[in-house]
Amino acid sequence: MTAVRRPALVPEIDREHLRARLARGDRFKLVMAGSNWAFDTKHLPGSVHFETPQQMLATLNRDDDVVVYCSNVDCAASLNAIKKLVEAGYPNVSHYAGGIIDWEAAGLPIEGQWGTAAGQGSR
Repeated sequence: MTAVRRPALVPEIDREHLRARLARGDRFKLVMAGSNWAFDTKHLPGSVHFETPQQMLATLNRDDDVVVYCSNVDCAASLNAIKKLVEAGYPNVSHYAGGIIDWEAAGLPIEGQWGTAAGQGSR
């Protein structure tokens, strides 16, 4: 039996698209959904993290271009954050479903306590 995926609430972007946006210096908010511990441990360079949905909604502007991710394609935290943003009327939201696992598998830099970016230590 094949799993049926529900239609995405927002557009999905892949690793190469996200990497290109970061390399160009595009202006957007890269939001890591998940626990404080997960964010402190490792996250994509330039990411922000919010402790609560209320904090996220109070901090992000409605016209911000927002990319949300978490650990991997099975992580529900990013889907929950996206749902909150869409319900609050944020029109420019996308999802990097591959998350940290996909990013790190490509050998791209990670920040945080277990990070690889800018001399932060080994994986």
